[in-house]
This record gives sequence, C-alpha cells and structure tokens, in this order.
Amino acid sequence: QVQLVESGGGLVQAGASLRLSCAASGGTFNTYPMGWFRQAPGREREVVSAISRTGTSTYYADSVKGRFTISRDNAKNTGYLQLNSLKPEDTAVYYCGVRTYYSDDYTYTRLSDYDYWGQGTQVTVSS
Repeated sequence: QVQLVESGGGLVQAGASLRLSCAASGGTFNTYPMGWFRQAPGREREVVSAISRTGTSTYYADSVKGRFTISRDNAKNTGYLQLNSLKPEDTAVYYCGVRTYYSDDYTYTRLSDYDYWGQGTQVTVSS
C-alpha cells in the first residue's frame, strides 16, 4: 500500500514562491511516474505537471509553464513542485499522485492514469 503525504502549501501574496513536497512510503517510488494536480472550488481536478519515473521527462500545463518546476529525488522517495510567480488563479488544493502499475518512462497527464493520491495541500494566493 502506497502512502503519499503532501506538504508546503500556504497563504502567500501574488508573485511569491512556494515549494510543495510529496513524500512517498510503502512502495518503490523510483518505479512510479508522478503527477501534480490541482482542484479549485467548483472546478474539476486538473493536471499541473508530471514527471517520468526516472525524471528524464516532464510535462507542464500551459497555465504554469515557465513558472512551476517539477522534480523528484528517488533516493529520498520524494517529489517536488516549485511554484514561482504565483497568481491568484493558482489558488487550489494541490494533490500528488503516483502510478504504480507498469509504466514506460513517460509522463502521464490524465487523472485515470494514477492510482494513489495524497490528501492534498492548500495553496492560496492573494492579490
């Protein structure tokens, strides 16, 4: 059973930065592609960024390209999402997910691609 715990969210002003972490336990993190999704009130959960199991491939949604950076440290079983130049429209609960069944070294961007999720961390950006 894989467990994921996100941390690093908070309340910041527009233009600020945050670093989200996703700590994994109970599995073989270095074999799992990972993704970050977010869900704002009244909206569906959407992909923000994804990274392949080795970290060689990354994906970013157009809305965050150039501002967010995804990374992972497989030795620490932890994934990260660096959020820079935050905007009020980035306000959401951010979730990390991993895909534990067989995967190519590829990025996966659909909700249904992932089978384990963390509890989420709130990011609130004030104007």
